Amino acid sequence: MSYEYYRRGRNWFTAIGVLFCVMGGIVLIQQLLIWGPEFVEEFLINSDFTNEKVSAAMIAFGIFMIVLGFRKHEQKR
Repeated sequence: MSYEYYRRGRNWFTAIGVLFCVMGGIVLIQQLLIWGPEFVEEFLINSDFTNEKVSAAMIAFGIFMIVLGFRKHEQKR
């Protein structure tokens, strides 16, 4: 494969980022279906350490990893 061709976004950063976003999204959707939006919103803004906050952090970390995967790579010569 040529060094001039770089498959942008096809690396482990984007794969891990998508994995974290999907996992965090599944948990948030599950909590929304079980408890409803009012309770999930309350769990997100209270001062306790809750599952919803961990899921939101997982989604944020996943987005960060996806952005990191799409950054421009410099060519080595």
